[in-house]
Amino acid sequence: MTARTEFSATGMASRTAAILFVFVIIFTALLSAVYLWTKPAIEASAVAEKMKLVSEILPGNDYDNALLEDTLILPATAELGLDQASIVYRARKNGQPSALVLEAIAPDGYAGKIRLLLALRSNGQVAGVRVTQHKETPGLGDYIEIKKDKNKARPWITQFQGMSLTEVTDKDWKVKKDGGRIDYYAGATITPRAVSKAVLKAVKWAEANRDQLFSTAGAAQ
Repeated sequence: MTARTEFSATGMASRTAAILFVFVIIFTALLSAVYLWTKPAIEASAVAEKMKLVSEILPGNDYDNALLEDTLILPATAELGLDQASIVYRARKNGQPSALVLEAIAPDGYAGKIRLLLALRSNGQVAGVRVTQHKETPGLGDYIEIKKDKNKARPWITQFQGMSLTEVTDKDWKVKKDGGRIDYYAGATITPRAVSKAVLKAVKWAEANRDQLFSTAGAAQ
């Protein structure tokens, strides 16, 4: 290869590299522009999804504050089955504590962890519970998820509404097979047991930490 040929090849390689570099810069700029343009819509959609789920367990007339803005970062909490930090949403009405919306995990489901979202009123009463994630057996234990429960008139998960530590005993939070008041489907007792136990533990923990949870001074311990 002659010196001229080598020079020509080097020049072509340099031009190609320069073109690729410019292309990367332009492509990155376009991606950044698209992200900035769509970010507000994505965030608004996420907020709407959160509020949709919250509205299923906590009626809107139970609070008048900006619920998703009145939050508390909760550290990993064994009583709630949480090994990572989570967010507690605090509902208030006329400036007074109204309810808490928090996450919990039932670690002992038939097929593993069952993630829950609970709304607990300031008087200790359960406003609502929803299963947000699980791997329970389809057609057998998945009735804990309201969308998959065939009983549309009174879904299984709604049994906890209205229950509180002052109105029922610890035993009442168990499934009927164990002497409690919670219904279950034949052949699938492990799943409802796990959920019932997790809900009771969450209610007890929230009651014990009520003042800290609603305080604006810091996180609950």
